[in-house]
Amino acid sequence: MSDTQDKPLIQDPGRRDFMKKTTGLSVAAALMAMLPPGVRSGAWAAGSDAPEKPRLSVGFIPLTDCASVVMASVKGFDRKYGLTITPSKEASWAAVRDKLVNGELDASHVLYGLIYGVQLGIGGPKKDMAVLATINHNGQAITLSKQLKDKGVSDGASLARLVKVEPRQYTFAQTFPTGTHAMWLYYWLAAHGIDPFRDVRNIVVPPPQMVANMRVGNMDGFCVGEPWGARAIRDNIGFTAVTTQDIWKDHPEKVLGTTADFVEKYPNTARAMVAAILDASKYIDDMRNRSEVAKVIAAKSYVNTDFDSIEDRMLGRYDNGNGRKWADPNHMKFFNGGQVGFPYLSDGMWFLTQHKRWGLLKAHPDYLAVAKKVNRIDVYKQAAAMTKTPLPESGMRTSKLIDGVVWDGRNPKAYADSFKIKA
Repeated sequence: MSDTQDKPLIQDPGRRDFMKKTTGLSVAAALMAMLPPGVRSGAWAAGSDAPEKPRLSVGFIPLTDCASVVMASVKGFDRKYGLTITPSKEASWAAVRDKLVNGELDASHVLYGLIYGVQLGIGGPKKDMAVLATINHNGQAITLSKQLKDKGVSDGASLARLVKVEPRQYTFAQTFPTGTHAMWLYYWLAAHGIDPFRDVRNIVVPPPQMVANMRVGNMDGFCVGEPWGARAIRDNIGFTAVTTQDIWKDHPEKVLGTTADFVEKYPNTARAMVAAILDASKYIDDMRNRSEVAKVIAAKSYVNTDFDSIEDRMLGRYDNGNGRKWADPNHMKFFNGGQVGFPYLSDGMWFLTQHKRWGLLKAHPDYLAVAKKVNRIDVYKQAAAMTKTPLPESGMRTSKLIDGVVWDGRNPKAYADSFKIKA
Protein backbone atom coordinates (compact mmCIF):
# COMPACT_ATOMS: atom_id res chain seq x y z
CA MET A 1 0.00 0.00 0.00
CA SER A 2 1.44 3.43 -0.90
CA ASP A 3 2.15 6.21 1.55
CA THR A 4 -0.67 8.25 0.10
CA GLN A 5 -3.12 5.42 0.69
CA ASP A 6 -1.99 5.02 4.31
CA LYS A 7 -2.58 8.70 5.14
CA PRO A 8 -5.82 10.64 5.28
CA LEU A 9 -6.30 12.90 2.26
CA ILE A 10 -7.42 15.82 4.44
CA GLN A 11 -5.23 16.24 7.48
CA ASP A 12 -6.02 19.84 8.44
CA PRO A 13 -9.12 19.95 10.78
CA GLY A 14 -10.19 23.36 9.52
CA ARG A 15 -10.04 22.22 5.94
CA ARG A 16 -11.96 19.04 6.84
CA ASP A 17 -14.80 21.08 8.39
CA PHE A 18 -14.88 23.34 5.36
CA MET A 19 -15.16 20.37 3.00
CA LYS A 20 -18.01 18.90 5.06
CA LYS A 21 -19.93 22.15 4.95
CA THR A 22 -19.42 22.76 1.24
CA THR A 23 -20.32 19.16 0.39
CA GLY A 24 -23.52 19.51 2.45
CA LEU A 25 -24.38 22.73 0.66
CA SER A 26 -23.79 21.08 -2.70
CA VAL A 27 -26.17 18.26 -1.79
CA ALA A 28 -28.74 20.77 -0.55
CA ALA A 29 -28.38 22.76 -3.77
CA ALA A 30 -28.86 19.62 -5.81
CA LEU A 31 -31.98 18.72 -3.84
CA MET A 32 -33.33 22.25 -4.24
CA ALA A 33 -32.84 22.03 -8.00
CA MET A 34 -35.18 19.05 -8.04
CA LEU A 35 -38.04 21.09 -6.55
CA PRO A 36 -40.51 23.02 -8.73
CA PRO A 37 -39.54 26.64 -9.50
CA GLY A 38 -42.42 27.95 -7.42
CA VAL A 39 -41.09 26.24 -4.31
CA ARG A 40 -37.58 27.59 -4.92
CA SER A 41 -38.65 31.15 -5.63
CA GLY A 42 -40.32 32.04 -2.33
CA ALA A 43 -38.84 33.60 0.80
CA TRP A 44 -36.13 31.47 2.36
CA ALA A 45 -36.26 30.15 5.90
CA ALA A 46 -33.12 28.78 7.56
CA GLY A 47 -31.25 28.93 4.26
CA SER A 48 -33.84 27.11 2.17
CA ASP A 49 -37.34 27.62 0.84
CA ALA A 50 -38.12 23.92 0.92
CA PRO A 51 -40.85 22.89 3.40
CA GLU A 52 -39.44 22.74 6.92
CA LYS A 53 -41.96 20.03 7.83
CA PRO A 54 -42.66 17.90 4.76
CA ARG A 55 -45.08 15.41 6.36
CA LEU A 56 -48.38 16.91 7.49
CA SER A 57 -51.52 15.73 9.23
CA VAL A 58 -54.42 17.82 7.92
CA GLY A 59 -57.82 17.36 9.55
CA PHE A 60 -61.20 17.21 7.88
CA ILE A 61 -64.83 16.54 8.76
CA PRO A 62 -66.84 14.21 6.48
CA LEU A 63 -68.36 16.86 4.22
CA THR A 64 -68.25 17.47 0.48
CA ASP A 65 -66.11 20.56 0.99
CA CYS A 66 -63.26 18.48 2.42
CA ALA A 67 -62.53 17.59 -1.22
CA SER A 68 -59.53 19.87 -1.75
CA VAL A 69 -57.69 18.42 1.25
CA VAL A 70 -58.43 14.87 0.12
CA MET A 71 -57.62 15.47 -3.54
CA ALA A 72 -54.39 17.30 -2.73
CA SER A 73 -53.26 14.02 -1.20
CA VAL A 74 -54.90 11.53 -3.59
CA LYS A 75 -53.81 13.29 -6.80
CA GLY A 76 -50.32 14.17 -5.57
CA PHE A 77 -50.64 17.95 -5.64
CA ASP A 78 -48.90 17.94 -2.25
CA ARG A 79 -45.83 16.13 -3.59
CA LYS A 80 -45.41 18.74 -6.31
CA TYR A 81 -44.51 21.16 -3.52
CA GLY A 82 -42.37 18.82 -1.44
CA LEU A 83 -45.14 17.76 0.99
CA THR A 84 -46.92 14.60 1.99
CA ILE A 85 -50.39 15.45 3.29
CA THR A 86 -52.19 12.79 5.30
CA PRO A 87 -55.90 13.66 5.63
CA SER A 88 -57.10 12.97 9.18
CA LYS A 89 -60.81 12.21 9.57
CA GLU A 90 -62.23 13.88 12.69
CA ALA A 91 -65.48 13.24 14.56
CA SER A 92 -66.57 16.82 15.34
CA TRP A 93 -65.56 20.43 14.99
CA ALA A 94 -64.77 20.52 18.71
CA ALA A 95 -62.25 17.73 18.09
CA VAL A 96 -60.73 19.70 15.22
CA ARG A 97 -60.45 22.78 17.44
CA ASP A 98 -58.76 20.88 20.26
CA LYS A 99 -56.33 19.04 17.98
CA LEU A 100 -55.32 22.25 16.23
CA VAL A 101 -54.75 24.05 19.52
CA ASN A 102 -52.81 21.10 20.98
CA GLY A 103 -50.72 20.58 17.85
CA GLU A 104 -52.08 17.12 17.08
CA LEU A 105 -53.13 18.44 13.68
CA ASP A 106 -50.84 20.64 11.62
CA ALA A 107 -53.80 22.28 9.85
CA SER A 108 -57.39 21.49 8.99
CA HIS A 109 -60.39 21.97 6.75
CA VAL A 110 -62.31 23.99 9.31
CA LEU A 111 -65.22 26.35 9.89
CA TYR A 112 -64.29 29.98 9.26
CA GLY A 113 -65.98 31.16 12.43
CA LEU A 114 -64.33 28.48 14.54
CA ILE A 115 -60.90 29.95 13.83
CA TYR A 116 -62.10 33.41 14.82
CA GLY A 117 -63.78 32.03 17.93
CA VAL A 118 -60.52 30.48 19.13
CA GLN A 119 -58.63 33.67 18.29
CA LEU A 120 -60.87 35.64 20.66
CA GLY A 121 -61.35 32.90 23.26
CA ILE A 122 -65.04 32.25 22.63
CA GLY A 123 -66.29 28.71 22.10
CA GLY A 124 -63.10 27.20 23.47
CA PRO A 125 -59.52 27.98 24.46
CA LYS A 126 -57.91 31.25 23.38
CA LYS A 127 -55.00 30.95 20.99
CA ASP A 128 -53.63 32.96 18.08
CA MET A 129 -54.83 31.34 14.87
CA ALA A 130 -54.34 31.69 11.13
CA VAL A 131 -56.61 31.47 8.10
CA LEU A 132 -54.32 30.52 5.21
CA ALA A 133 -56.96 30.29 2.48
CA THR A 134 -60.67 29.97 1.90
CA ILE A 135 -61.48 26.42 0.81
CA ASN A 136 -64.93 26.90 -0.72
CA HIS A 137 -67.88 29.15 -1.33
CA ASN A 138 -71.54 28.06 -1.18
CA GLY A 139 -72.86 24.51 -0.89
CA GLN A 140 -74.53 24.31 2.52
CA ALA A 141 -78.27 24.09 3.22
CA ILE A 142 -80.95 24.41 5.87
CA THR A 143 -83.03 21.26 6.03
CA LEU A 144 -86.47 21.10 7.66
CA SER A 145 -88.19 17.90 8.79
CA LYS A 146 -90.87 15.98 6.95
CA GLN A 147 -93.14 16.66 9.93
CA LEU A 148 -92.88 20.41 9.30
CA LYS A 149 -93.59 19.84 5.61
CA ASP A 150 -96.73 17.94 6.59
CA LYS A 151 -97.75 21.06 8.56
CA GLY A 152 -97.51 23.16 5.41
CA VAL A 153 -94.03 24.58 5.96
CA SER A 154 -92.07 25.14 2.76
CA ASP A 155 -89.85 28.14 3.51
CA GLY A 156 -88.86 30.67 6.15
CA ALA A 157 -92.09 32.65 5.99
CA SER A 158 -94.32 29.59 6.46
CA LEU A 159 -92.06 28.36 9.28
CA ALA A 160 -92.45 31.70 11.04
CA ARG A 161 -96.23 31.45 10.78
CA LEU A 162 -96.25 27.95 12.24
CA VAL A 163 -93.96 28.90 15.14
CA LYS A 164 -96.36 31.73 15.95
CA VAL A 165 -99.68 29.86 15.68
CA GLU A 166 -98.52 26.53 17.13
CA PRO A 167 -96.08 27.41 19.90
CA ARG A 168 -93.92 24.58 21.24
CA GLN A 169 -90.22 23.90 21.65
CA TYR A 170 -88.95 23.86 18.07
CA THR A 171 -85.38 22.58 17.90
CA PHE A 172 -82.78 23.43 15.28
CA ALA A 173 -79.26 22.07 15.01
CA GLN A 174 -76.01 23.61 13.82
CA THR A 175 -72.48 22.24 13.97
CA PHE A 176 -70.48 24.59 16.24
CA PRO A 177 -71.41 27.69 18.29
CA THR A 178 -69.15 30.17 16.46
CA GLY A 179 -69.16 28.34 13.13
CA THR A 180 -70.57 29.05 9.71
CA HIS A 181 -73.64 26.83 10.00
CA ALA A 182 -74.73 28.49 13.22
CA MET A 183 -74.43 31.91 11.60
CA TRP A 184 -76.34 30.89 8.44
CA LEU A 185 -79.11 29.33 10.54
CA TYR A 186 -79.44 32.30 12.89
CA TYR A 187 -79.33 34.81 10.04
CA TRP A 188 -82.02 32.99 8.05
CA LEU A 189 -84.32 32.54 11.04
CA ALA A 190 -83.95 36.19 12.05
CA ALA A 191 -84.52 37.38 8.48
CA HIS A 192 -87.97 35.79 8.79
CA GLY A 193 -88.69 37.25 12.22
CA ILE A 194 -87.72 34.20 14.29
CA ASP A 195 -85.37 34.87 17.18
CA PRO A 196 -82.99 31.88 17.18
CA PHE A 197 -82.55 32.03 20.97
CA ARG A 198 -85.95 33.18 22.27
CA ASP A 199 -88.45 31.69 19.82
CA VAL A 200 -86.74 28.34 19.19
CA ARG A 201 -84.08 26.13 20.72
CA ASN A 202 -80.77 25.47 19.00
CA ILE A 203 -78.35 22.62 19.65
CA VAL A 204 -74.95 21.46 18.39
CA VAL A 205 -74.69 18.20 16.42
CA PRO A 206 -71.65 16.96 14.42
CA PRO A 207 -72.32 16.99 10.66
CA PRO A 208 -72.38 13.21 10.01
CA GLN A 209 -74.93 12.76 12.82
CA MET A 210 -77.49 15.28 11.51
CA VAL A 211 -79.53 12.89 9.39
CA ALA A 212 -79.71 10.19 12.07
CA ASN A 213 -80.86 12.71 14.67
CA MET A 214 -83.58 14.10 12.42
CA ARG A 215 -84.71 10.56 11.62
CA VAL A 216 -85.46 9.87 15.30
CA GLY A 217 -87.16 13.24 15.83
CA ASN A 218 -84.48 15.07 17.81
CA MET A 219 -84.78 18.21 15.70
CA ASP A 220 -87.10 20.16 13.44
CA GLY A 221 -84.36 21.44 11.22
CA PHE A 222 -80.61 21.70 10.78
CA CYS A 223 -77.97 23.64 8.92
CA VAL A 224 -74.98 21.68 7.67
CA GLY A 225 -72.72 21.22 4.69
CA GLU A 226 -73.39 18.79 1.90
CA PRO A 227 -73.91 15.94 1.37
CA TRP A 228 -76.08 15.72 4.49
CA GLY A 229 -78.81 18.02 3.18
CA ALA A 230 -79.10 15.91 0.03
CA ARG A 231 -78.92 12.71 2.07
CA ALA A 232 -81.90 13.79 4.21
CA ILE A 233 -83.95 14.12 1.03
CA ARG A 234 -82.81 10.76 -0.34
CA ASP A 235 -83.78 9.17 2.99
CA ASN A 236 -87.17 10.97 2.85
CA ILE A 237 -86.85 12.55 6.28
CA GLY A 238 -86.59 16.22 5.30
CA PHE A 239 -86.42 18.86 2.57
CA THR A 240 -84.22 21.80 1.69
CA ALA A 241 -85.87 25.03 2.82
CA VAL A 242 -83.02 27.22 1.56
CA THR A 243 -79.48 26.82 0.31
CA THR A 244 -76.83 28.99 1.90
CA GLN A 245 -75.95 30.46 -1.48
CA ASP A 246 -79.49 31.85 -1.46
CA ILE A 247 -78.74 33.44 1.92
CA TRP A 248 -75.47 34.92 0.63
CA LYS A 249 -74.27 34.26 -2.89
CA ASP A 250 -70.61 33.14 -2.89
CA HIS A 251 -70.39 33.27 0.87
CA PRO A 252 -67.17 32.20 2.62
CA GLU A 253 -67.40 28.73 4.11
CA LYS A 254 -64.56 26.41 5.16
CA VAL A 255 -60.97 27.58 5.40
CA LEU A 256 -57.54 26.04 5.61
CA GLY A 257 -56.84 26.88 9.22
CA THR A 258 -53.89 26.43 11.56
CA THR A 259 -52.25 28.14 14.51
CA ALA A 260 -50.17 31.30 14.27
CA ASP A 261 -47.35 29.31 15.90
CA PHE A 262 -47.35 26.84 13.02
CA VAL A 263 -46.99 29.59 10.41
CA GLU A 264 -44.22 31.23 12.43
CA LYS A 265 -42.30 27.98 12.79
CA TYR A 266 -42.95 26.54 9.33
CA PRO A 267 -43.52 29.44 6.88
CA ASN A 268 -42.37 27.49 3.81
CA THR A 269 -44.56 24.55 4.74
CA ALA A 270 -47.58 26.83 5.17
CA ARG A 271 -46.98 28.37 1.76
CA ALA A 272 -46.51 25.00 0.07
CA MET A 273 -49.66 23.64 1.72
CA VAL A 274 -51.74 26.53 0.37
CA ALA A 275 -50.26 25.97 -3.09
CA ALA A 276 -51.23 22.29 -2.99
CA ILE A 277 -54.78 23.17 -1.92
CA LEU A 278 -55.05 25.76 -4.71
CA ASP A 279 -53.98 23.23 -7.32
CA ALA A 280 -56.46 20.70 -5.95
CA SER A 281 -59.18 23.36 -6.01
CA LYS A 282 -58.50 24.11 -9.68
CA TYR A 283 -58.79 20.41 -10.43
CA ILE A 284 -62.10 20.08 -8.57
CA ASP A 285 -63.60 23.12 -10.26
CA ASP A 286 -63.08 21.57 -13.67
CA MET A 287 -66.60 20.16 -13.97
CA ARG A 288 -65.24 17.24 -16.00
CA ASN A 289 -63.49 16.05 -12.83
CA ARG A 290 -66.37 16.41 -10.39
CA SER A 291 -67.82 12.93 -10.79
CA GLU A 292 -64.40 11.44 -10.13
CA VAL A 293 -63.97 13.68 -7.08
CA ALA A 294 -67.41 12.68 -5.79
CA LYS A 295 -66.50 9.01 -6.15
CA VAL A 296 -63.23 9.48 -4.27
CA ILE A 297 -64.64 11.41 -1.33
CA ALA A 298 -67.73 9.18 -1.02
CA ALA A 299 -65.47 6.36 0.18
CA LYS A 300 -65.66 5.08 3.75
CA SER A 301 -62.33 6.65 4.69
CA TYR A 302 -63.64 10.11 3.78
CA VAL A 303 -67.34 11.14 3.74
CA ASN A 304 -68.73 7.59 3.88
CA THR A 305 -72.00 8.02 2.02
CA ASP A 306 -73.52 7.15 -1.34
CA PHE A 307 -72.00 8.63 -4.47
CA ASP A 308 -75.25 10.17 -5.76
CA SER A 309 -75.80 12.25 -2.61
CA ILE A 310 -72.46 13.93 -3.28
CA GLU A 311 -72.37 14.09 -7.06
CA ASP A 312 -75.72 15.75 -7.80
CA ARG A 313 -75.19 18.92 -5.78
CA MET A 314 -71.50 19.09 -6.72
CA LEU A 315 -72.72 19.31 -10.32
CA GLY A 316 -75.34 21.92 -9.38
CA ARG A 317 -78.24 19.50 -9.79
CA TYR A 318 -80.63 20.40 -6.98
CA ASP A 319 -83.84 18.75 -5.82
CA ASN A 320 -85.28 20.32 -2.68
CA GLY A 321 -87.40 17.29 -1.81
CA ASN A 322 -90.52 19.43 -1.95
CA GLY A 323 -91.33 19.50 -5.64
CA ARG A 324 -88.66 21.80 -7.00
CA LYS A 325 -85.70 20.76 -9.17
CA TRP A 326 -83.22 23.18 -10.69
CA ALA A 327 -79.71 23.68 -12.01
CA ASP A 328 -77.96 26.02 -9.58
CA PRO A 329 -75.10 28.07 -11.07
CA ASN A 330 -74.13 29.04 -7.52
CA HIS A 331 -73.27 25.50 -6.44
CA MET A 332 -70.25 24.72 -4.26
CA LYS A 333 -67.12 26.27 -5.75
CA PHE A 334 -63.51 25.68 -4.77
CA PHE A 335 -61.56 27.90 -7.17
CA ASN A 336 -63.89 29.88 -9.48
CA GLY A 337 -61.13 31.57 -11.44
CA GLY A 338 -59.17 32.31 -8.29
CA GLN A 339 -62.00 34.13 -6.52
CA VAL A 340 -62.54 31.54 -3.79
CA GLY A 341 -59.19 31.03 -2.09
CA PHE A 342 -58.29 34.60 -1.19
CA PRO A 343 -58.86 35.20 2.55
CA TYR A 344 -60.78 38.48 2.34
CA LEU A 345 -60.54 40.61 5.45
CA SER A 346 -64.21 41.51 5.12
CA ASP A 347 -65.17 37.82 5.24
CA GLY A 348 -63.45 37.30 8.56
CA MET A 349 -64.88 40.53 9.92
CA TRP A 350 -68.41 39.45 8.99
CA PHE A 351 -68.22 36.48 11.34
CA LEU A 352 -67.09 38.78 14.13
CA THR A 353 -70.11 41.04 13.53
CA GLN A 354 -72.41 38.05 13.91
CA HIS A 355 -70.60 36.84 17.03
CA LYS A 356 -71.25 40.28 18.49
CA ARG A 357 -74.84 40.31 17.24
CA TRP A 358 -75.66 37.06 19.04
CA GLY A 359 -73.87 37.89 22.28
CA LEU A 360 -70.91 35.58 21.80
CA LEU A 361 -68.74 38.69 22.02
CA LYS A 362 -69.70 41.04 24.85
CA ALA A 363 -67.98 44.08 23.35
CA HIS A 364 -66.99 45.22 19.88
CA PRO A 365 -63.50 43.99 18.96
CA ASP A 366 -61.16 45.89 16.66
CA TYR A 367 -62.68 44.12 13.68
CA LEU A 368 -60.11 45.06 11.07
CA ALA A 369 -57.11 44.50 13.33
CA VAL A 370 -58.29 41.00 14.22
CA ALA A 371 -58.89 40.12 10.58
CA LYS A 372 -55.46 41.41 9.54
CA LYS A 373 -53.85 39.30 12.24
CA VAL A 374 -55.73 36.08 11.48
CA ASN A 375 -56.07 36.14 7.68
CA ARG A 376 -52.57 35.50 6.39
CA ILE A 377 -52.84 37.31 3.09
CA ASP A 378 -49.03 37.42 2.91
CA VAL A 379 -48.76 33.63 2.86
CA TYR A 380 -51.66 33.32 0.42
CA LYS A 381 -50.08 35.78 -2.02
CA GLN A 382 -46.86 33.77 -2.08
CA ALA A 383 -48.79 30.57 -2.80
CA ALA A 384 -50.85 32.38 -5.44
CA ALA A 385 -47.64 33.40 -7.21
CA MET A 386 -46.43 29.80 -7.13
CA THR A 387 -49.66 28.52 -8.66
CA LYS A 388 -50.34 31.46 -11.00
CA THR A 389 -53.59 32.17 -9.17
CA PRO A 390 -54.98 35.66 -9.83
CA LEU A 391 -55.46 38.02 -6.90
CA PRO A 392 -58.32 40.45 -6.24
CA GLU A 393 -57.67 44.17 -6.22
CA SER A 394 -58.75 44.57 -2.59
CA GLY A 395 -58.87 42.65 0.66
CA MET A 396 -62.51 43.72 1.05
CA ARG A 397 -65.57 42.71 -0.96
CA THR A 398 -69.23 43.74 -1.04
CA SER A 399 -72.20 41.38 -0.77
CA LYS A 400 -75.97 41.64 -0.36
CA LEU A 401 -77.56 39.02 1.89
CA ILE A 402 -81.04 37.49 1.86
CA ASP A 403 -82.62 40.36 3.82
CA GLY A 404 -81.30 42.96 1.39
CA VAL A 405 -78.69 44.28 3.83
CA VAL A 406 -75.34 45.06 2.21
CA TRP A 407 -72.07 44.05 3.87
CA ASP A 408 -68.88 45.74 2.71
CA GLY A 409 -66.73 45.76 5.84
CA ARG A 410 -66.50 49.53 6.05
CA ASN A 411 -68.37 50.06 9.33
CA PRO A 412 -68.56 46.71 11.13
CA LYS A 413 -69.61 48.17 14.48
CA ALA A 414 -72.65 49.91 13.01
CA TYR A 415 -73.47 46.82 10.95
CA ALA A 416 -73.37 44.52 14.00
CA ASP A 417 -75.63 46.89 15.95
CA SER A 418 -78.09 47.50 13.10
CA PHE A 419 -80.10 44.27 13.28
CA LYS A 420 -83.55 44.35 14.83
CA ILE A 421 -83.26 40.78 16.13
CA LYS A 422 -80.10 40.29 18.15
CA ALA A 423 -78.97 39.20 21.59
